[in-house]
Amino acid sequence: MDNKKFQLNALTLHLIAMFCMLLDHMWATVVTGNMWMTYVGRLAFPIFAFMIVEGYFHTSNFKKYLQRMLVFALLSEIPFNLMNSGTLIDPFHQNVIWTFLIALLCVSRIDRTLKSDRNFVFRVLVCAGISMLGYVVGTIAMVDYHGHGVLTVLVFYFFHGRKWPQLLGQAAGLYFINFVLLQNMTIPLMLFDHSYDFPVQGFALLSLIPIWLYRGKQGPHSKAIQYACYAFYPVHILVLSLIGLYMPT
Repeated sequence: MDNKKFQLNALTLHLIAMFCMLLDHMWATVVTGNMWMTYVGRLAFPIFAFMIVEGYFHTSNFKKYLQRMLVFALLSEIPFNLMNSGTLIDPFHQNVIWTFLIALLCVSRIDRTLKSDRNFVFRVLVCAGISMLGYVVGTIAMVDYHGHGVLTVLVFYFFHGRKWPQLLGQAAGLYFINFVLLQNMTIPLMLFDHSYDFPVQGFALLSLIPIWLYRGKQGPHSKAIQYACYAFYPVHILVLSLIGLYMPT
């Protein structure tokens, strides 16, 4: 069997993440009560986090990459506030692009540290400190997924690659973040006559299936496609927010 048939390119991976995110946001706004939609939606963030790291390694201009992210973070804030709280300004929850911006700044500093000629222990301590700082900043700034979102991006940075140790590191990192740190909402499951609470965020580990089917191919690419992918986030949450405002209660 030709394994190439099961390989995904970057555009396909983005489309999968966008579809999962759309379902999750529809569940949160206009189709409430359909829990399966948010289960599927759990796959979106890890895929986007993975693609953020891929973008870091493949960008030819990191400064412009950050600038694009900053522009869309600003453009997304009001639509996100409308969707999340129904107000134009909400200082208690910021959109997910801010999460990725914090993570990218951490990745940049960590990458520079790891490539320096300082001794190994020093580099490990500095990288650990930067990671903790990113977690704290993400939590204090109340960005989407808080510091846990920053850590998710860092997991894909530290375990970037396709060798078994790296794949195991990705799986272990996502397990710790989603089953240990993010276990506030659970669903009851029965297994061998025993009931236990399964964290909804645990469905995020299924994101590793499409991520591991990705082989580094970009797929169809143009400026129009690139900016359409960026614009999808603020546009779809604005549309859902407006629909939610005018839906009969």
